[in-house]
Amino acid sequence: MTVSVARVVHRHVDIDGVRVFYRESLPDRDDAPVLLLLHGFPSGSHQFRRLLDVLGSRYRLIAPDHPGFGRTEVPDGFTYRFDRLADVTEGFVQRLGLDRFVMYVFDYGAPIGFRLAERRPERIAGLITQNGNGYEDGLSEVAGETLRFRPRTPGAEERLLDLLTLAGTRSQYETGVADPALIAPDGWTLDQHFLELPGRRNAQLDLLFDYHTNIDSYGRWQAWLRRHTSPTLIAWGRNDPFFTEPGARAYLRDLPDAELHLFDTGHFALDTHLPEIAPLIADFLDRTWR
Repeated sequence: MTVSVARVVHRHVDIDGVRVFYRESLPDRDDAPVLLLLHGFPSGSHQFRRLLDVLGSRYRLIAPDHPGFGRTEVPDGFTYRFDRLADVTEGFVQRLGLDRFVMYVFDYGAPIGFRLAERRPERIAGLITQNGNGYEDGLSEVAGETLRFRPRTPGAEERLLDLLTLAGTRSQYETGVADPALIAPDGWTLDQHFLELPGRRNAQLDLLFDYHTNIDSYGRWQAWLRRHTSPTLIAWGRNDPFFTEPGARAYLRDLPDAELHLFDTGHFALDTHLPEIAPLIADFLDRTWR
Protein backbone atom coordinates (compact mmCIF):
# COMPACT_ATOMS: atom_id res chain seq x y z
CA MET A 1 0.00 0.00 0.00
CA THR A 2 1.37 3.39 -1.01
CA VAL A 3 0.49 6.36 1.17
CA SER A 4 1.51 9.84 0.09
CA VAL A 5 1.75 12.40 2.89
CA ALA A 6 3.44 15.68 2.11
CA ARG A 7 6.53 17.06 3.78
CA VAL A 8 5.64 20.47 5.20
CA VAL A 9 8.07 23.07 6.50
CA HIS A 10 7.32 25.95 8.86
CA ARG A 11 9.30 29.15 8.40
CA HIS A 12 9.47 32.88 9.00
CA VAL A 13 10.45 35.62 6.56
CA ASP A 14 10.90 39.33 7.28
CA ILE A 15 8.74 41.69 5.22
CA ASP A 16 9.46 45.32 6.09
CA GLY A 17 9.78 44.55 9.78
CA VAL A 18 6.88 42.07 9.87
CA ARG A 19 8.05 38.57 10.75
CA VAL A 20 5.65 36.51 8.63
CA PHE A 21 5.13 32.90 9.65
CA TYR A 22 4.17 30.50 6.87
CA ARG A 23 3.70 26.83 6.04
CA GLU A 24 4.96 25.39 2.78
CA SER A 25 4.68 21.93 1.31
CA LEU A 26 7.62 20.36 -0.50
CA PRO A 27 6.23 18.59 -3.58
CA ASP A 28 7.92 15.74 -5.38
CA ARG A 29 8.72 17.85 -8.47
CA ASP A 30 10.34 21.26 -8.81
CA ASP A 31 7.85 22.52 -11.41
CA ALA A 32 4.73 21.69 -9.39
CA PRO A 33 1.79 24.11 -9.58
CA VAL A 34 1.80 26.75 -6.85
CA LEU A 35 -1.23 27.44 -4.66
CA LEU A 36 -1.20 30.48 -2.36
CA LEU A 37 -3.61 29.95 0.56
CA LEU A 38 -4.98 33.08 2.22
CA HIS A 39 -6.81 32.37 5.47
CA GLY A 40 -9.64 34.26 7.12
CA PHE A 41 -10.94 35.52 10.43
CA PRO A 42 -10.48 34.44 13.19
CA SER A 43 -8.05 31.75 12.07
CA GLY A 44 -4.58 31.37 10.59
CA SER A 45 -2.57 29.19 8.26
CA HIS A 46 -3.26 26.21 10.50
CA GLN A 47 -6.73 25.99 8.96
CA PHE A 48 -5.02 24.57 5.84
CA ARG A 49 -2.81 22.00 7.58
CA ARG A 50 -4.87 18.97 6.47
CA LEU A 51 -5.05 20.28 2.90
CA LEU A 52 -1.25 20.64 2.86
CA ASP A 53 -0.89 17.03 4.02
CA VAL A 54 -3.27 15.74 1.35
CA LEU A 55 -2.16 17.77 -1.69
CA GLY A 56 1.32 18.94 -0.77
CA SER A 57 3.16 16.04 -2.40
CA ARG A 58 1.78 16.99 -5.83
CA TYR A 59 1.56 20.77 -5.51
CA ARG A 60 3.47 23.56 -3.80
CA LEU A 61 1.06 24.91 -1.21
CA ILE A 62 2.06 28.07 0.68
CA ALA A 63 0.00 29.46 3.58
CA PRO A 64 1.11 32.59 5.48
CA ASP A 65 -0.35 33.99 8.69
CA HIS A 66 -1.63 37.53 8.16
CA PRO A 67 -0.47 40.27 10.53
CA GLY A 68 -2.65 40.13 13.63
CA PHE A 69 -3.14 36.37 13.28
CA GLY A 70 -1.34 33.19 14.18
CA ARG A 71 2.42 33.29 14.62
CA THR A 72 3.17 36.35 12.51
CA GLU A 73 4.83 39.10 14.56
CA VAL A 74 4.55 42.82 13.81
CA PRO A 75 6.59 45.83 14.96
CA ASP A 76 5.22 48.42 17.34
CA GLY A 77 2.95 50.89 15.62
CA PHE A 78 1.83 48.57 12.83
CA THR A 79 -1.40 49.87 11.26
CA TYR A 80 -4.07 47.21 10.99
CA ARG A 81 -5.84 47.99 7.75
CA PHE A 82 -6.64 45.68 4.86
CA ASP A 83 -4.44 47.77 2.59
CA ARG A 84 -1.50 47.12 4.92
CA LEU A 85 -2.22 43.40 5.09
CA ALA A 86 -2.19 43.38 1.29
CA ASP A 87 1.13 45.26 1.34
CA VAL A 88 2.65 42.53 3.50
CA THR A 89 1.19 39.78 1.32
CA GLU A 90 2.55 41.44 -1.81
CA GLY A 91 5.98 41.67 -0.21
CA PHE A 92 5.72 38.04 0.88
CA VAL A 93 4.93 36.91 -2.68
CA GLN A 94 7.86 38.89 -4.03
CA ARG A 95 10.27 37.64 -1.37
CA LEU A 96 9.40 34.00 -2.11
CA GLY A 97 9.74 34.62 -5.84
CA LEU A 98 6.18 33.56 -6.65
CA ASP A 99 5.94 34.84 -10.19
CA ARG A 100 2.79 32.85 -10.92
CA PHE A 101 0.31 31.06 -8.68
CA VAL A 102 -3.29 30.02 -8.21
CA MET A 103 -4.81 31.97 -5.34
CA TYR A 104 -7.16 30.43 -2.76
CA VAL A 105 -9.15 33.03 -0.83
CA PHE A 106 -11.29 32.47 2.23
CA ASP A 107 -13.10 35.11 4.32
CA TYR A 108 -10.52 37.89 5.05
CA GLY A 109 -8.29 36.25 2.47
CA ALA A 110 -10.64 37.51 -0.25
CA PRO A 111 -10.19 41.28 0.29
CA ILE A 112 -6.46 40.74 0.79
CA GLY A 113 -6.23 38.55 -2.30
CA PHE A 114 -8.29 40.85 -4.51
CA ARG A 115 -6.05 43.78 -3.58
CA LEU A 116 -3.04 41.65 -4.51
CA ALA A 117 -4.69 40.62 -7.79
CA GLU A 118 -5.33 44.25 -8.71
CA ARG A 119 -1.68 45.09 -8.13
CA ARG A 120 -0.17 41.97 -9.69
CA PRO A 121 -2.68 40.58 -12.21
CA GLU A 122 0.05 38.92 -14.26
CA ARG A 123 0.83 36.57 -11.36
CA ILE A 124 -2.69 35.16 -10.94
CA ALA A 125 -3.02 31.88 -12.84
CA GLY A 126 -6.40 31.06 -11.35
CA LEU A 127 -8.73 31.75 -8.44
CA ILE A 128 -10.31 29.45 -5.88
CA THR A 129 -12.82 31.11 -3.59
CA GLN A 130 -14.13 29.20 -0.58
CA ASN A 131 -16.59 31.45 1.21
CA GLY A 132 -14.46 34.39 0.11
CA ASN A 133 -17.08 37.02 -0.53
CA GLY A 134 -16.89 39.75 -3.17
CA TYR A 135 -20.54 40.72 -3.60
CA GLU A 136 -23.19 42.47 -1.54
CA ASP A 137 -25.45 39.56 -2.53
CA GLY A 138 -23.39 37.36 -0.22
CA LEU A 139 -23.68 39.45 2.93
CA SER A 140 -26.12 38.02 5.43
CA GLU A 141 -28.21 40.49 7.38
CA VAL A 142 -25.92 40.26 10.40
CA ALA A 143 -22.77 40.53 8.25
CA GLY A 144 -24.15 43.46 6.29
CA GLU A 145 -24.71 45.34 9.53
CA THR A 146 -21.66 44.23 11.52
CA LEU A 147 -19.10 44.68 8.76
CA ARG A 148 -20.17 48.28 8.17
CA PHE A 149 -19.63 49.34 11.78
CA ARG A 150 -17.50 52.42 12.46
CA PRO A 151 -15.72 53.12 15.75
CA ARG A 152 -18.30 55.75 16.73
CA THR A 153 -21.32 53.54 16.01
CA PRO A 154 -23.19 53.18 19.33
CA GLY A 155 -22.66 49.69 20.77
CA ALA A 156 -20.40 48.63 17.89
CA GLU A 157 -17.33 47.78 19.94
CA GLU A 158 -19.33 45.65 22.35
CA ARG A 159 -20.93 43.76 19.46
CA LEU A 160 -17.60 43.13 17.81
CA LEU A 161 -15.92 42.03 21.02
CA ASP A 162 -18.49 39.23 21.25
CA LEU A 163 -16.95 37.79 18.07
CA LEU A 164 -13.59 37.57 19.84
CA THR A 165 -14.79 35.39 22.73
CA LEU A 166 -14.37 31.63 22.83
CA ALA A 167 -18.12 31.20 22.31
CA GLY A 168 -18.01 33.56 19.33
CA THR A 169 -15.04 31.79 17.78
CA ARG A 170 -16.57 28.35 18.27
CA SER A 171 -19.86 29.44 16.75
CA GLN A 172 -18.11 30.47 13.55
CA TYR A 173 -16.92 26.91 13.14
CA GLU A 174 -20.13 25.11 14.11
CA THR A 175 -23.00 27.27 12.82
CA GLY A 176 -24.59 25.70 9.77
CA VAL A 177 -22.75 22.39 10.16
CA ALA A 178 -24.94 19.29 9.91
CA ASP A 179 -22.59 17.12 11.99
CA PRO A 180 -20.49 19.15 14.47
CA ALA A 181 -18.52 15.98 15.29
CA LEU A 182 -16.66 16.58 12.00
CA ILE A 183 -15.25 19.84 13.37
CA ALA A 184 -12.02 19.34 15.32
CA PRO A 185 -12.07 21.51 18.46
CA ASP A 186 -8.38 22.26 17.97
CA GLY A 187 -9.28 24.89 15.38
CA TRP A 188 -11.33 27.23 17.52
CA THR A 189 -9.23 26.70 20.66
CA LEU A 190 -6.01 27.52 18.78
CA ASP A 191 -7.68 30.54 17.18
CA GLN A 192 -8.75 31.73 20.61
CA HIS A 193 -5.25 31.33 21.97
CA PHE A 194 -3.92 33.70 19.32
CA LEU A 195 -6.85 36.11 19.66
CA GLU A 196 -6.02 36.54 23.35
CA LEU A 197 -2.35 37.37 22.87
CA PRO A 198 -1.33 40.91 23.93
CA GLY A 199 -2.45 43.50 21.40
CA ARG A 200 -4.53 41.14 19.33
CA ARG A 201 -7.93 42.36 20.51
CA ASN A 202 -7.24 45.92 19.37
CA ALA A 203 -5.75 44.63 16.13
CA GLN A 204 -8.91 42.68 15.37
CA LEU A 205 -11.14 45.60 16.23
CA ASP A 206 -9.17 47.84 13.89
CA LEU A 207 -9.60 45.33 11.05
CA LEU A 208 -13.30 44.86 11.73
CA PHE A 209 -13.81 48.62 11.71
CA ASP A 210 -11.89 48.78 8.43
CA TYR A 211 -13.98 46.07 6.74
CA HIS A 212 -16.33 48.60 5.18
CA THR A 213 -13.49 49.48 2.78
CA ASN A 214 -13.82 45.99 1.34
CA ILE A 215 -17.55 46.34 0.72
CA ASP A 216 -16.86 49.71 -0.90
CA SER A 217 -14.37 47.97 -3.22
CA TYR A 218 -16.67 45.17 -4.42
CA GLY A 219 -17.58 46.92 -7.65
CA ARG A 220 -13.94 47.50 -8.53
CA TRP A 221 -13.03 43.87 -7.84
CA GLN A 222 -15.95 42.62 -9.88
CA ALA A 223 -14.73 44.74 -12.78
CA TRP A 224 -11.29 43.14 -12.34
CA LEU A 225 -12.87 39.67 -12.57
CA ARG A 226 -14.68 40.59 -15.78
CA ARG A 227 -11.54 42.12 -17.26
CA HIS A 228 -9.14 39.29 -16.45
CA THR A 229 -11.56 36.31 -16.44
CA SER A 230 -9.17 34.06 -14.52
CA PRO A 231 -10.19 30.39 -14.35
CA THR A 232 -12.22 30.16 -11.15
CA LEU A 233 -13.38 27.42 -8.80
CA ILE A 234 -16.09 28.29 -6.27
CA ALA A 235 -16.42 25.90 -3.31
CA TRP A 236 -18.90 27.24 -0.78
CA GLY A 237 -20.48 26.23 2.50
CA ARG A 238 -24.08 27.17 1.73
CA ASN A 239 -25.06 27.53 5.42
CA ASP A 240 -22.43 30.14 6.20
CA PRO A 241 -24.03 32.63 8.64
CA PHE A 242 -21.94 35.51 7.26
CA PHE A 243 -21.28 34.92 3.56
CA THR A 244 -24.34 33.29 2.08
CA GLU A 245 -25.02 31.14 -0.96
CA PRO A 246 -26.11 34.10 -3.17
CA GLY A 247 -22.57 35.42 -2.81
CA ALA A 248 -21.23 32.23 -4.37
CA ARG A 249 -23.71 32.38 -7.23
CA ALA A 250 -22.99 36.07 -7.82
CA TYR A 251 -19.53 35.22 -9.15
CA LEU A 252 -21.21 33.60 -12.14
CA ARG A 253 -22.47 37.00 -13.30
CA ASP A 254 -18.92 38.12 -13.96
CA LEU A 255 -17.36 34.68 -14.52
CA PRO A 256 -20.00 32.60 -16.32
CA ASP A 257 -17.49 29.80 -16.97
CA ALA A 258 -16.56 29.43 -13.30
CA GLU A 259 -17.18 26.10 -11.58
CA LEU A 260 -19.63 26.29 -8.67
CA HIS A 261 -19.84 23.63 -5.95
CA LEU A 262 -22.10 24.09 -2.93
CA PHE A 263 -21.79 22.03 0.24
CA ASP A 264 -24.19 21.46 3.11
CA THR A 265 -21.96 23.04 5.72
CA GLY A 266 -20.99 26.35 7.26
CA HIS A 267 -18.15 28.85 7.10
CA PHE A 268 -15.18 26.48 7.48
CA ALA A 269 -16.12 24.13 4.66
CA LEU A 270 -12.69 22.48 4.50
CA ASP A 271 -13.09 21.22 8.05
CA THR A 272 -16.15 19.15 7.17
CA HIS A 273 -15.75 18.51 3.43
CA LEU A 274 -12.04 18.09 2.76
CA PRO A 275 -12.63 14.69 1.05
CA GLU A 276 -14.95 16.40 -1.46
CA ILE A 277 -13.09 19.71 -1.90
CA ALA A 278 -9.49 18.47 -2.13
CA PRO A 279 -10.09 16.48 -5.37
CA LEU A 280 -11.79 19.52 -6.89
CA ILE A 281 -8.74 21.63 -6.09
CA ALA A 282 -6.37 19.02 -7.50
CA ASP A 283 -8.34 18.72 -10.73
CA PHE A 284 -8.55 22.51 -11.02
CA LEU A 285 -4.79 22.91 -10.55
CA ASP A 286 -4.05 20.21 -13.13
CA ARG A 287 -6.27 21.91 -15.71
CA THR A 288 -5.35 25.50 -14.90
CA TRP A 289 -1.58 25.28 -14.64
CA ARG A 290 -0.03 25.69 -18.07
